[in-house]
Amino acid sequence: MTLPRKATSMGAMRTSGAVATDLDAAVQGADAAARAAGVTVRTLDELPDLAQVVDLFATIWRRSGSPPLTLELLRALTKAGNYVGGAYAEGRLVGACVGFFHAPEEDSLHSHIAGVAPDATGRSVGFALKLHQRAWAIARGVHEVAWTFDPLVARNAWFNLTKLGARATEYLPNFYGPMDDGINGRDESDRLLVRWRLTDPAVVLACAGGGVGAVADDLRAGGAVVALGADGSGRPVVGRLDGAVSLVAVPPDVARLRGADPEAAARWRLAVREVLTALLADGAGRIEGFDRSGWYVVRREL
Repeated sequence: MTLPRKATSMGAMRTSGAVATDLDAAVQGADAAARAAGVTVRTLDELPDLAQVVDLFATIWRRSGSPPLTLELLRALTKAGNYVGGAYAEGRLVGACVGFFHAPEEDSLHSHIAGVAPDATGRSVGFALKLHQRAWAIARGVHEVAWTFDPLVARNAWFNLTKLGARATEYLPNFYGPMDDGINGRDESDRLLVRWRLTDPAVVLACAGGGVGAVADDLRAGGAVVALGADGSGRPVVGRLDGAVSLVAVPPDVARLRGADPEAAARWRLAVREVLTALLADGAGRIEGFDRSGWYVVRREL
């Protein structure tokens, strides 16, 4: 992967040895992730490539009549120097990611949308895309990438908080309003905002494959309490909210649940919203990670 080392509207990039080392390591990591996933990742700015991104997102979100992004908007974003990256396997676009810059003083890129073709999931294409985006941002002197994700989607929580080492910083109820697409259904669009500090040691370790994450069983043995669990029918059950370390469950597959039982999915949405906002209120708690078996780990200052 070739990334420019030049000044941009985000400010002139520092050229210290430490910054050059960060960038070189990020590029090497992105290249290794792309090879492991069997893809080539590159930035996109030509109309035919951007049209493929529009079509891919419309397919993933099952919104052929009103795709999540239009060709005109993608063209404008790339012209303004923002990020559009695509992952190709055997010449076919199988994943894409789009981000735009925050206000200059915030030193951050907002990664608005990313998706992988259904037949390319499970091979770490998303990881390759995010590492490419990370290297691209570091090359431009940007130190943080932020994005939102649905807190009910367990695989995304694990990917963002453990695989990438991002930190969840804010719970945003019904952030986008009604979306009514093939992924979100008619559920409210609650989101967790995460911030990915690109050169923090925890992020560097995660991007090198060291994202292990918490183990819920060990935490419970050490005194963690269940703030939200499930009963024998899979319905959410609120527990204790007074623990120093709390475990908050999400359904194993909320996408399937939305199709099979939308009312049950809505109950989970409200329960997770209630418990996480209570635990995080006034900055008293922070989401420390996500256990792959389906638990958020929240640590509070009591």
